[in-house]
Amino acid sequence: MASIRTAGLTKDFGDLRAVNEIDLDLPEGGVAGFVGPNGAGKSTTIRMLLGLITPTTGDGEVLGHPIDRPDAYLHRIGALIEAPAFYPTLTGAANLQVFARLGGHDRSRIPGLLDVVGLSDRGDDRYKNYSLGMKQRLGIALALLPDPDLLILDEPTNGLDPQGIVEIRSLLMQLGARGKTVFVSSHLLAEIQAACDSIVMIDHGGVVFSGTMADLLARNSPTIRAAAENLSDTARLSELVAAAGYASTRVNGAIEIVAPAHWTADLNRLAWHAGITLGELQATSADLEQAFFAMTGDHSTRTS
Repeated sequence: MASIRTAGLTKDFGDLRAVNEIDLDLPEGGVAGFVGPNGAGKSTTIRMLLGLITPTTGDGEVLGHPIDRPDAYLHRIGALIEAPAFYPTLTGAANLQVFARLGGHDRSRIPGLLDVVGLSDRGDDRYKNYSLGMKQRLGIALALLPDPDLLILDEPTNGLDPQGIVEIRSLLMQLGARGKTVFVSSHLLAEIQAACDSIVMIDHGGVVFSGTMADLLARNSPTIRAAAENLSDTARLSELVAAAGYASTRVNGAIEIVAPAHWTADLNRLAWHAGITLGELQATSADLEQAFFAMTGDHSTRTS
């Protein structure tokens, strides 16, 4: 059974189409990333899945139940959408106690959850004294409170320092390995690449890719960047590359070659025998950022 499935899911706000006939088929278990340029429709899609807004057309299922019946599945979902509202004068632990009581959740899990999100030594501090990163950690603990089968997180690393980001990445991967499904939206593409098994990429409200991370990266060819120490040798260097059967383009005095990383050694030898000294030679492996820019055409921002 798919954890999330949609067919033609569409949302209009007046004349603006925010989500355009999205088809998703997200399997159970593992970590799935959800990326796209700002305004691509990610948050609107998440809100439809959670029953917060109603689709204009199309339908879908979450954990086997139709999205027009969120009461049938919301108790099995943990979600962090923007910043949750906590009581500022209560401690972090006391806040979780309140929400556990309201939701009928097991309060004995709270110390363990605080430890999981790195707040075990700050659980007795008042929420109003928390930093932005600490507030984000408490929000994730709240999302985990019902011990959900599906965890939906919108920018879960917002406000965290590098160490905190690594810890949250590790947490998400652990949850996925335990059989839970984690659906995470983030503007940190490197973190999405490191943590996720699969990915959904949208642009202008529509899906441009949905599949495994490995399949997406395989579509994006690795490149080699080379530059002659003497700029007058650049043309001859391009000719050597073309003679070897690889395409290249000139970029800021260097050439970028669509070729596997292992060909750097061959290129170095070819240049040497041709009397060309290389001042720069490096291979760049395919990554999510390259694939993101290639598929969305958005080079103005690194956010998603």
